[in-house]
Amino acid sequence: MTNWPPDPETITRPAYRSLIQAIEAAIQSNALKPGDQLPPHRKLAFDLNLSVQTVSRAYDKLTEAGKIVGEVGRGTFVRAASDDVSVPFVSRKTAGQVLDMSILKPVIDHAHEVAMQKVLRAMARSVSGTVLGGSRPDHLLDGEISAEQRWLGLCGLDVPHSNVIVTNGSTSAMTVALMTAAQSGDLIVAEDVGHHTLRSLAQFLGMRLRGVAVDQNGICPDTLEDLCQKDQVKVLYLMPSGTNPLGFTMSEQRRAKVVDIARRYDLLIVENHAWGPLLDGPPPMASLAPERVLFFTSLTKCILPGLRVGYLVVPDHLALAAASRHLVTNWMATNLMTEIAIRWIEDGTAEMLLNRQRLALADRAEFARNLLKGLDYRLGPNGFHIWLYCRDAEEERKLVNSARQMGVAVAPGASFSIGPHDRHTGIRIALGGLSFPDFAQGLRVIDRLARSGKY
Repeated sequence: MTNWPPDPETITRPAYRSLIQAIEAAIQSNALKPGDQLPPHRKLAFDLNLSVQTVSRAYDKLTEAGKIVGEVGRGTFVRAASDDVSVPFVSRKTAGQVLDMSILKPVIDHAHEVAMQKVLRAMARSVSGTVLGGSRPDHLLDGEISAEQRWLGLCGLDVPHSNVIVTNGSTSAMTVALMTAAQSGDLIVAEDVGHHTLRSLAQFLGMRLRGVAVDQNGICPDTLEDLCQKDQVKVLYLMPSGTNPLGFTMSEQRRAKVVDIARRYDLLIVENHAWGPLLDGPPPMASLAPERVLFFTSLTKCILPGLRVGYLVVPDHLALAAASRHLVTNWMATNLMTEIAIRWIEDGTAEMLLNRQRLALADRAEFARNLLKGLDYRLGPNGFHIWLYCRDAEEERKLVNSARQMGVAVAPGASFSIGPHDRHTGIRIALGGLSFPDFAQGLRVIDRLARSGKY
């Protein structure tokens, strides 16, 4: 069947599966194109002589398969076929041929090289047995626990070790957190511009995902509560402290409202704090509601890209479940990387590199503010990136392509959309990763393109 909408006479039993096949056929034949809006549940049910529950079941299955996406207050839309495999950064094949401002990395200088050489020499002289022979998630030693607590303290948390899992960075922590908080078929909601891997991860885990509108202060509580009243939401995934592509920091008052909604509707919250102590702002949401927040952070973004070490903090009642999920997906955090992280945290190297990072990012932010005056952009405090707004998706696409042709890679806003991509169109420009001259050169290219409008 390739016509849309389908003829009621062509719907066979089971009706929900027949409707799924009809919609998939319409998408494949291009009768339904990416971005097209599907009829509301009740209207399609009436037109096809089906129950609303049948249509809802078909829509849910198509959402889980990544074929369509629903957005609160707007409707259900056909998703682009390449949506779930796109990444916002350049591939290894093109790295080195372009100035890569598409992926978020810390500013790296000679101090990082010296620190790494020093710790590797020290480890060669006094490497511990746990680093050499550890192959299972043993209990941490006192010194390791001390480093863990010190780092989390810098992030604004004071939690017992029994609530913490050491992970291979934020990606590992994010996966374990979602697997702990929800099951296949559960509904996850997030800011409608969020983490670029969240859509794919939710799909692979069989979880439903919907975007919730945001403003300059983060996720909108009224829209969130409206969704909670209409559907059974299991998990709220948030990037409240500057890590969001739009660069906002949720205020303390907004956080309190969101926590209140989570408590009234019994939501678990997954809090992405990947940039660690670099993030300024109110205390983490995990400090407001430790009984329902799964919080994760890492050293990767703020210290060194190759230092894939993170910490996942979970509520008491989820500690055993989270440990089990981590065991089956990662087994354990890599010993060598964890040892480096512990030594750097304990001897003050991590904080020294953090302070250098703050100064380097502040210098680049000041350069960006002076250069981009008059343009519509957003730059969060101590952030790794700029969000440069575009009028629409077509302008976004052309700006990304034109910049690439001129040797600069930036991340398209479409990569971060949780739902239809028309509310927050723009590009994300990384501040770190490159030397300052290369960063300045790349940003000047973007500035000239944006001002000329000739792309």
